[in-house]
Amino acid sequence: MRHLLSSLIILLAPPLLAQSIAADAELRLQIVSSTPGPQGHVPAVAWLEPLAGTPTLPFPPHGRYTLLQENRMFSPHLQVIPVGSSVQFPNADPFFHNVFSLFDGRRFDLGLYEAGSSKSVTFPREGASYIFCNIHPEMSAVVLSLSTPLYAIADARDTLDLHGIPSGDYKLHLWIEGLPQPVLSSLERHLHLSSGLTNLGEIKAPIPRTTAMKHSNKFGATYDTTPKTPY
Repeated sequence: MRHLLSSLIILLAPPLLAQSIAADAELRLQIVSSTPGPQGHVPAVAWLEPLAGTPTLPFPPHGRYTLLQENRMFSPHLQVIPVGSSVQFPNADPFFHNVFSLFDGRRFDLGLYEAGSSKSVTFPREGASYIFCNIHPEMSAVVLSLSTPLYAIADARDTLDLHGIPSGDYKLHLWIEGLPQPVLSSLERHLHLSSGLTNLGEIKAPIPRTTAMKHSNKFGATYDTTPKTPY
């Protein structure tokens, strides 16, 4: 009897495994600008929200996420993290920085801290947080915290490929730098995905000529650009 059960398990395992693999879907789309004129690369992220009846995949174990401050820049400019993760903000410049965010995704102010030191922030809810320095207006970054691992970041051709998607019904979300939330909401759509590749083709969006983020300082005032120090 034990031998018979072992034989059944061996016989059944390959078809079940093949069925699981075949159930994985793929999604491809490309962001193109509906604004006249040449289009440069624009940071963008696409992710899928599982709807009722569709399996929800967990994020892999949280890793270590870092936004390095160096040469008056944040690196990387775009960081995608699981909801509940912490991001380190080390200062690798030989002068002070003051990292802050006053947007709805996550509001914080790390205050002044010196070269060689680091501070961290936890992002407890989903959304985009726009990160700036209160001393250097040219510094900006984005932390996008998601509750699903089904996401992709646009490559150099503004193409996004999502893999390993369980068959089911989803809501497609897009984040494109420089676009306000009402425009991003208008690009959302419901999809039914099954095994194989679904190619949505081009998704047109009114991408601005420049994605530089215009912003005030942490007090809501215009930056004082009067030279005071060499930094």
